[in-house]
Amino acid sequence: PTFVLNGNLVHFAAFKKHIGFYPVPTGIAKFKDELSVYAGGKGSVQFPLDQPMPYALIGKIVEFRVKENLDRAATKAQRK
Repeated sequence: PTFVLNGNLVHFAAFKKHIGFYPVPTGIAKFKDELSVYAGGKGSVQFPLDQPMPYALIGKIVEFRVKENLDRAATKAQRK
């Protein structure tokens, strides 16, 4: 599923051994230290199914992405 607010916020995907979480590269970069214990790439992270899901961290990333999208929308509206 994809969550949207003034554009894409985050995406999730289920795999055999992990949950893929895709908060775009800015979401990964902002929380790179906390996410360093997980496999992932430029815009993704893999949460293994055999470990507890880091709900608090996911919440912080989503909150960051909400603010980022709202700020971007406000800036765009000011230009008009």
